Amino acid sequence: MRTLKYIVLFIVCIPVFSGCNDWLNVYPENAQVSDEYWQSKKDVEAVVISGYYFLRENAIGSLLPWGELRSGVIFDIKGNDLQKFQVKPINKALCNWGPLYQVVNVANVVIQNAPKVQKIDDTYAEEEMKSHLCEAYFLRALSYFYIVRNWREAPLITKPYEDDSNNYQMAKASEAEIVEQIKSDIRTALATGAAKEYFNTTWETKGRATRWAFYALMADVCLWSEDYETALEYSNMLLNSASARKPVFMQTASHASWFTMFNPGNSNESILELQWNYQENQTNQLPVYFDNISQNRKYELSLQLLRDFNNEYTETLVAGKEAVRTMFGGYYVDNKDAYEIATRGYLWKYCGAKTLSDKRTITYYDPNFIIYRVAEVMLMKAEALILRSNSGNAADWQQAIDIMNEVRNRSNLEPLEYTENLSEEDMLKMLLHERQIELAGEGKSWYDLLRFGRRNNNKYKQLFIIQYVSTYNEQASESWLRSVLSNDDAHFLPIWENELKVNPLLVQNPYYN
Repeated sequence: MRTLKYIVLFIVCIPVFSGCNDWLNVYPENAQVSDEYWQSKKDVEAVVISGYYFLRENAIGSLLPWGELRSGVIFDIKGNDLQKFQVKPINKALCNWGPLYQVVNVANVVIQNAPKVQKIDDTYAEEEMKSHLCEAYFLRALSYFYIVRNWREAPLITKPYEDDSNNYQMAKASEAEIVEQIKSDIRTALATGAAKEYFNTTWETKGRATRWAFYALMADVCLWSEDYETALEYSNMLLNSASARKPVFMQTASHASWFTMFNPGNSNESILELQWNYQENQTNQLPVYFDNISQNRKYELSLQLLRDFNNEYTETLVAGKEAVRTMFGGYYVDNKDAYEIATRGYLWKYCGAKTLSDKRTITYYDPNFIIYRVAEVMLMKAEALILRSNSGNAADWQQAIDIMNEVRNRSNLEPLEYTENLSEEDMLKMLLHERQIELAGEGKSWYDLLRFGRRNNNKYKQLFIIQYVSTYNEQASESWLRSVLSNDDAHFLPIWENELKVNPLLVQNPYYN
């Protein structure tokens, strides 16, 4: 694959930020990442950090739309083939997996070369080397998790591309093979005991892979693969840890407290987020994209999601309480009347500035993109409890509702109640609602629907994929959506056509042939 062929060369050619935070400004500058390059621990650190750089540079253009637009809850007002389920292989912007394989290759070269460096650099302690390996395994695992959820099958590359002697004309691996590799990478890293609980600074701790990020990722992957017992195990490894360093759920029921997760970010609840800092010339377009006034706005909330936000907002006001996540946290309006008549909305979590009433200005276009936070892990645990038994275990379901109520209580909402007549479908609907409101715009909603719908051989495909998308999606006709979504192959992206041209072993994904 030509994309992969130039990954290593590209690593050394990326521009160095002026005044960048130290940990994200350690790139290889004038050397090929080859045997001649790997001389010191600083060399290893530089390549590790470039992996986070690649993730960050592609978050807004890829990770966000991939995770949101197909669900219909958020849409691109200027039009996007993703939300219409009309993506074609010619569309590089939507179909190019190259940036993720850049991260994969970063991981592969570190895994191969870090042990060699440790043998020649007397200052490079084994524990430090193992810590770098942990980060590399995480970056590879996370990248493949995005790949498998978007393309289902793809080449599984675990050796670095360093020169033309490498053969990267490879056929696709199966979904099961990729998922197993992800789990193996996580287990291998954790087995070293070197995954850090924290780094030197908060910015680093929340921006690099810690032990807590491994637990969250493994729980997520296990939910995807329907391994609910293991998902529960890893969720608990984070939530039940006695460590004073673990991220914690922020329980204060006020929008001011909740909003700190997004501005300034890197809160106690954060597990992993991609970092920007306007003071270091690191900015993004999230405040513009989600601003309902800006001429350059890109994304809006669907009318149905606005109704969901409004219902929650109204519920809290009737109770005489603050609407924590649905006023200044999620979708911002000036008052209840404006909420009820709103026809478009924007996410205040990205647009809000230093105070709850002010928008970000151009000098503060730097909200982080959250990969994982504790509230999501709590909802992962609830999902595992609901689904680990087909019999509808009353104790498990009560515990799942208790967890959802913790999240709801922070938002000043009335508690959900467990009753014996609740079905598995009812429980999943409640859980999905909490995830859609709590995690709006955080790149989760499409993967949620796909995961819920595919469970147990497409048991809930009609409900969570076809019906749900048809209800929320305003950008395509209901008849078209129902038709295309009936085909399981259409739930995944096509392979960008250029990859097929340079790799004769690749076969285009079904539905796009």
